[in-house]
Amino acid sequence: MLKRLLLAATCMALPLVPMAANASGIIDVATIGEPPTLDPMASTADVVGMTTQHIFETLFTYDDQWNVVPLLAETMPEISGDGTIYDIKLRDNVPFHDGTIMDSSDVVACIERWMDIASRGKQAAPYIKSVTATGDDTIRIELNKPYAPLLSLLAFNNSAAVIMPKEDLAEPLTKFIGTGPYMLKDHKADQYIQLVRFDDYAARSEPASGFGGKREAILDEIRFVPVADANTRLEGISSGQFDYADSLPTESYDRLEKSDKALPVILAPYGAPVFVMNTKEGMMTNKEIRHAVQEALNPEDMLLAAFGDKRFFAVDGSLYPEGYVWHTDKGVERYGDGDPEAAAKMLKEAGYDGSTLRILTSRQYEFHYKMAQVAAEYLKAAGFKVDLEVYDWATLTQRRADPGLWDIFITHGPFPAEPALNGWMSDDYPGWWASAEKHAVTDPFLAESDPAKRKELFGEVQAAFYDDAPVFKVGDFNSLSGEAKTLEDFNPSPWPYFWNVSTENGK
Repeated sequence: MLKRLLLAATCMALPLVPMAANASGIIDVATIGEPPTLDPMASTADVVGMTTQHIFETLFTYDDQWNVVPLLAETMPEISGDGTIYDIKLRDNVPFHDGTIMDSSDVVACIERWMDIASRGKQAAPYIKSVTATGDDTIRIELNKPYAPLLSLLAFNNSAAVIMPKEDLAEPLTKFIGTGPYMLKDHKADQYIQLVRFDDYAARSEPASGFGGKREAILDEIRFVPVADANTRLEGISSGQFDYADSLPTESYDRLEKSDKALPVILAPYGAPVFVMNTKEGMMTNKEIRHAVQEALNPEDMLLAAFGDKRFFAVDGSLYPEGYVWHTDKGVERYGDGDPEAAAKMLKEAGYDGSTLRILTSRQYEFHYKMAQVAAEYLKAAGFKVDLEVYDWATLTQRRADPGLWDIFITHGPFPAEPALNGWMSDDYPGWWASAEKHAVTDPFLAESDPAKRKELFGEVQAAFYDDAPVFKVGDFNSLSGEAKTLEDFNPSPWPYFWNVSTENGK
């Protein structure tokens, strides 16, 4: 469910982006900051997926009902009766931005790289026996045992299995050549990422639906402008400087509603903010200390501090809200006590030695920072010595990759159609939840193909999530962004996209 409404204000000084001569159909998109990379395999950061999905494409994607549909694949795969062989036909004559044509050797090389460096690929890798080209336009993925989430992982734009020319594959990636409707023209770090229309783009013929179907590059240019301060993003969308502003403070809703230049965009529910604990190194390797964190934190107080207005959050411990097929109450008795006194007793019994609890957060997502402030006070009341470390988002994502640098970091994400797409389901996602308790419940869930049985098995996954306590789910929240009234045919999504979109902004 989403709502759109209105806005007005003054303009603050922002970096200027050079305009193409005599160009029309240009939009400026204010993001939460500079992406840590433009390699979509190498990061789970939303700002990376949001930007690079215009440049790169995957074999499959999602329609508006979150069903997996083909994108660079011609059709859905033929799957063997035992669920271990996927034969995939590729689309013919799909050009890369450098003019070369995609073939099966590119696809095989990219999937192999994805399995090697991407957290989503590393999830799938233990199940994949081989990836081979069976013709110029066909590949086969053979599994060593059934793995139900495979197509969902291949379709996801986050830590994505994108296809690029095999000759460009490198560590780190230095050429950003894809098959998407837009191609990279210029990138000035901390100033802008300039994408221009790819005139030879090979669009699908089906009607547009979510991320699937026909993608048309109507705009001449899309310029992603990193704007770390949320209030500056608000001023920019209010004044007409930006055509879209991502992740705005919920208290700006009323101002947006009254604007003559922009509309508020709400996604409800959007997803969940979470506190990820470092189960690989440091104090949080102690499960009883993780339980003390669970006991100490008060979700409602954190959500009130972060969002203020109850229209924008729900105090809910279930990993998926009511209305989702994956909704279950199993294990949630550990959620939401907010009892620092009881947590202090647990902490003492766990043998806590007074070491500093290091929490990583960022003000580029202001609601992260506000939740962190409240959490720090509850944790101090429970007896923890707390250090709140505030970084820009790109730096935070770099630091969280080193288990020696932190104990908790704060992030958020939408409710994915497939539970395996939650970051914590990957053993390699920072936090590194890879316990025997986890695998005892996730392995049967991932191998099962029957939807009804998978739903029942997910209840056991959620129960283990709460018992092993690798992550603290704060609650559910609705996101707020801003859209210029001159933007046409924009369809909000957790990862905003701007193909099939036009503008009357006069740029």
